[in-house]
Amino acid sequence: MMNNSLLLTEGKAWIKRKNAPGEVVRVIPDLESKGRITAYQLYTAFEHDPDYLGQILFDAEGYWIYDGNVLSVEEQEQLARFILKVEG
Repeated sequence: MMNNSLLLTEGKAWIKRKNAPGEVVRVIPDLESKGRITAYQLYTAFEHDPDYLGQILFDAEGYWIYDGNVLSVEEQEQLARFILKVEG
């Protein structure tokens, strides 16, 4: 069973990029997700019409998977750590 708490409200995470400027990402819990999977929708922050960056799904054991094609593995890991640490 997972010991960390997951993010329960919307948050903003700074991601560092290797070959581009860093960016702030809106992390929004999908309150409609039910059962053993918790989903987080990812968007660019501070834009009138934000870009959708995909979603991160967590299971009850704390394992996660990124569903999207915009973020690098390193960026995905930064966001997953943010989600786990904010409330944890």
